[in-house]
Amino acid sequence: MPPSPPAPPSASRMPRSKRPKGAPRPRNVPLAASRRLFAKLRDRLSSGNSSLAELVELIAAELAVEVCSVYVARAGEMLELAATHGLRIAAVGHTRVRVGEGIIGLAAAKGEALNLPDAQNHPEFAYRPETGEERYASMLAVPIRRAGRTLGVIAVQHSDPRVYTPLEVETISTIAMLIGEILASQGAADIAAAGFGDALARRYSGHPLAPGIVRGTVLPFGRSPGPRHVLAEDTAAELARLDQAMADAETSLDNLVSEHLPSGHATREVLEAYRLISQGTGWLERVRAAINDGLTAEAAVDQVGSELRRRMRKVADPYLRERVADIEDMIERMLAALGAGTAKPDDASGMVLVCRRLGPAELLDWHQRGIAGVAIEEASTGGHAAILARALEIPAIAVEAGATEAARQGDPVLLDAESGALILRPDPEVTALYDRALAARGARAAELAVFRDRPARTQDGTEVTLMLNVGLAFEIDQLTRTGADGIGLYRTEIAALAAARVPGVAAQAAEYRRVLQRADGKRVVFRTLDLGADKLLPGEAEDQVENPAMGWRSLRVGLDRPAILRKQLRALLMGAVGLDLSVMFPMVATVAEFRTARDLLEAEAARLDEKPRRIEIGTMLEVPSLLFQLPGLLAEADFVSLGTNDLMQFLFAADRGTPRLAGRYDVLSAPVLELIEGLAAACAEEEVGFSICGEAAGRPLDALVFAAIGVDTLSMSGAAILPVKALFAEADLATLRPVLRELRRAGAAGTSLRDPLTAWAREHGLPI
Repeated sequence: MPPSPPAPPSASRMPRSKRPKGAPRPRNVPLAASRRLFAKLRDRLSSGNSSLAELVELIAAELAVEVCSVYVARAGEMLELAATHGLRIAAVGHTRVRVGEGIIGLAAAKGEALNLPDAQNHPEFAYRPETGEERYASMLAVPIRRAGRTLGVIAVQHSDPRVYTPLEVETISTIAMLIGEILASQGAADIAAAGFGDALARRYSGHPLAPGIVRGTVLPFGRSPGPRHVLAEDTAAELARLDQAMADAETSLDNLVSEHLPSGHATREVLEAYRLISQGTGWLERVRAAINDGLTAEAAVDQVGSELRRRMRKVADPYLRERVADIEDMIERMLAALGAGTAKPDDASGMVLVCRRLGPAELLDWHQRGIAGVAIEEASTGGHAAILARALEIPAIAVEAGATEAARQGDPVLLDAESGALILRPDPEVTALYDRALAARGARAAELAVFRDRPARTQDGTEVTLMLNVGLAFEIDQLTRTGADGIGLYRTEIAALAAARVPGVAAQAAEYRRVLQRADGKRVVFRTLDLGADKLLPGEAEDQVENPAMGWRSLRVGLDRPAILRKQLRALLMGAVGLDLSVMFPMVATVAEFRTARDLLEAEAARLDEKPRRIEIGTMLEVPSLLFQLPGLLAEADFVSLGTNDLMQFLFAADRGTPRLAGRYDVLSAPVLELIEGLAAACAEEEVGFSICGEAAGRPLDALVFAAIGVDTLSMSGAAILPVKALFAEADLATLRPVLRELRRAGAAGTSLRDPLTAWAREHGLPI
């Protein structure tokens, strides 16, 4: 055997030589070049006698790239170099990488394009000396997919470091669609079918969107299988097909709403907001542009959807990601209208839908088909799908990435939307455990129901006011179902964000009036618009800031844009004529900010002839600076609500969205409890209302501890009301307080007291 070539200096990196003399410098792909290339590819493919080698030569010549290579999926989770221009021809048929290995394998495993200006310094780069690729710096690797299957990867490279433009990425993505046709006809292996997906873990964690536990079978539902025809013969005809598909998609949505939601149903407001977003012209114009470039209507729609997905994977803000889910929902409906959609079962009873994204109209469609539960990889608690799932009482979770790839049609599955878990193909022991849990859950629900009409009172006679956190009018029905004492937080921005606009004064006033009437005399605390930073106002440019949670948001936006705030305050006053009104300002950092906001409210009230019967003005306490201004604040505020979510992240400098910090800092720690106890005492002395609002308020053990240190009002989600009432009914605060004092004295500063408090509660048989 010939001697092996000397090992490179690094197992994964190779020093690059300079760009060869005479090699073309990389340049951006002009629009004309991409159109010319598509036309030539269409001619070659229609002839039926073009090889991959000829196609990569054509692509390289038309796009002026130094390297164009195609890797094809083979059995055993391998990717083989099948054709290249620019790398050594001897490597064709010999160079292989595993799925997940190197840049090529990573693109195949992730199913998304990788755009790298310096590929060899990427941590996943895998050097193959036989290819001669050490001279090339930049790389664009795009997976080749067909009918939902990953069949290979196409890559272009240049010797100079550069980032490929969006047009270049779209051009190569379209070429990947075309090559997918060839590979499918030649029998390329499907990476997922080869066992790559099955190697993933069977248990996936997540966070609950709508409560419940389901035992059923898997129904994976991803993107449509892809267009059968990619290149168009008649552009005008394809544009006409697009317009007709849009009309058909809108008609199907109208029929869905009218047939399955009775007139006046509250979830209509969510679907109307969805309609406004999904019909936005921006993405449709991009589809039309792709058709003008030579694609069929279905290929253009599919390409725009892929590009949206690629870009939005990089966006951290869940609200913005949810808006793309709404657009993708409409894209799927349009693909179905174009004959490229995915068939759905008429009867989905007992099935758990596992998908990457889900829009509200799609969820309503699945609901009428009988779906039992939903696991969504990219979702948030404030998204349209989550809001609708709660309204329709469909158990749902936002599950970690990978579940969709691993889910197989018809497999048994357990969806735990209480703790947040999806278990694929569970062991018999796990299934039996959940069967017992479901039986116990049914019995527990019957036990909790008796607390609906009872006050939240401990055994020693302490009563605590329990309020709801809601964001849309139809959620107020939870007042009746839970026996809550009122609405402690009405998030006025939810409707505005859902509609992608701030409604006019009359529309806002009508909404607030509906809320107060449905509350039927119970107190409702309206929080003014919590917009800005990552929740953009219509027409407002996005600022690139490192910490949007501490940026231009909430009241800061309202004070800088007083016209918006004044309109909302006027609407609140008009909607509450003759009734009691409670208004709360968020993200207040100084007493001066609160005073300015209060003065705006009072000025608007002075302009009106008809007014609310009584007006209360308060603030969220989320910013630590306000803690050092308490005397001034309590002299001017009617009530204060401590927001645990934001205050905790600001207090400990710990982003609440960072998984590595989750659980490191606990509200049940000595310093936080000391802070809350001091606030409760100060507010009581000044006769200022005090409450705790946030996730912590709805955890039964936390709620009990808060009551023990003097908090008499808690605001939480509807699902938490009855469990908290049940715990209070069995607890004695007189017994807990000395234990709590001792734990706070003995515990190290900042150390969580949750474990010893949990042990104490269990020793006393309390239902925590």
